Amino acid sequence: MSNVCEKCGKKTEVGSRIVRHGLAKKKGGIGMHTTGISKRTFKPNLQKVRILDNGTVRRCKICAQCLKHGLIQKA
Repeated sequence: MSNVCEKCGKKTEVGSRIVRHGLAKKKGGIGMHTTGISKRTFKPNLQKVRILDNGTVRRCKICAQCLKHGLIQKA
């Protein structure tokens, strides 16, 4: 199974991790300097749940946001 919510389609997204060093200007330094940028991934909070689908019970991956807002009927 892939890493995608079956209800809303939420999936892994790509972003950046930024590393900064130095003392902030507010604290008397010369400011924060970017010393490194690397790629990272943001993964959805998927849960395996059993749902009722057309009278049959099946297992699927649903994100926590869909579970919280009650967008599905649990079995």
